[in-house]
Amino acid sequence: MLQLIVATVLFLVMMFGIGFILNMLLKTTWFPIYAFIIVLLPVYIWQTWDDTVSFVDNFTEFTYVDVIPVLGALAGAYVSGWAIRALRRGGYKMF
Repeated sequence: MLQLIVATVLFLVMMFGIGFILNMLLKTTWFPIYAFIIVLLPVYIWQTWDDTVSFVDNFTEFTYVDVIPVLGALAGAYVSGWAIRALRRGGYKMF
């Protein structure tokens, strides 16, 4: 259980940092969420895909241990977009 908490916090902080840097460089607000959903989720599903079982069984094999860190990473991407938006509304033009 401790490893799950550490992994979730680690993914949240990692996606926040990557998203914050991408937002500063590309001057977009919600790009990290779009990149996460379009690129990272399919890569994660493809990596764990097993051709010997059916389509439904591949998705039902995910447990809460697999899903909670992914949700933490998605939350980190969202918080990075929210932070950039708050900084821009606060008058910081470099963000």
